[in-house]
Amino acid sequence: MLTLSNLTKRYGAQTALDAVSLSIEPGERIALLGHNGAGKSTLMKLVLGLIAADGGRIKVGGHAPGSTGARGLTAYLPENVAFHPALTGREQIRHYLRLRGEDAGRADELLARVGLADAARRRIGTYSKGMRQRVGLAQAIIGAPRLMVLDEPTSGLDPISRRDFYTLLDELAAGGTAVLLSSHALTEVEARTDRIVILSQGKMVATGTLPDLRAKAALPLVVHLMPEAGQGEAVSAAFPEAEMNGVGLSLTTPQAEKLALVARIAALGGKVSDFEILPPSLDDIYTHFSREGAR
Repeated sequence: MLTLSNLTKRYGAQTALDAVSLSIEPGERIALLGHNGAGKSTLMKLVLGLIAADGGRIKVGGHAPGSTGARGLTAYLPENVAFHPALTGREQIRHYLRLRGEDAGRADELLARVGLADAARRRIGTYSKGMRQRVGLAQAIIGAPRLMVLDEPTSGLDPISRRDFYTLLDELAAGGTAVLLSSHALTEVEARTDRIVILSQGKMVATGTLPDLRAKAALPLVVHLMPEAGQGEAVSAAFPEAEMNGVGLSLTTPQAEKLALVARIAALGGKVSDFEILPPSLDDIYTHFSREGAR
């Protein structure tokens, strides 16, 4: 649905994107991560046809970005949407439906889908930022887009609204819509995307599924041990490399030594009441590859 081949963009002497290649299949959800200035917004503007590349190629469903064919397939939701404050949510969505040549009577259906059924008749000027963002999402899903480009889409949404937003994205992806999502909320995208792309200083420094990136980063696992009552000293003696953390002991171990560590824990028998092994989070992985890219 989207193909980037050696995409390059410069602003004067500054290279915003440096030979980035990426493809997104129908129904695939891609998280685009990177620090401010890494090139995320530039990449999205290029995909939308708002700016022209200095090198490489872009195809949106086989069409050139910004062309009539590409625009018909693509929806965009920015971080900060802007709508006329005097219009109601229903009036605003009816307006966009007419612009797309669709039945304006579907406005209530779309607003209900994003959780705004009860606010459809209220003026947008009375909406919270999160409600305005949901109006933007209702506008974005007009016309059953085949590619959704989302820039910090959950900005201003409360936890329940964020959950509902990702549930809607899951439904769209299940129907074949490709999703390119930029977000700083790493805990959100960790479990709700199929593949992750990390940009650093205009370069793509890592891409893959979360398990792929964990394997590539080879970061240590974090282990927490909870001794049985009165067994703290015995567990500490068995794990001299561990540190007390107030309620138990904590240590790290290379991923290759996980099974050996589990065997050591099992050998303590009833001296350990519980333990947990935590893999590196997406935040840990992102920090690792970003620093690698900076170096």
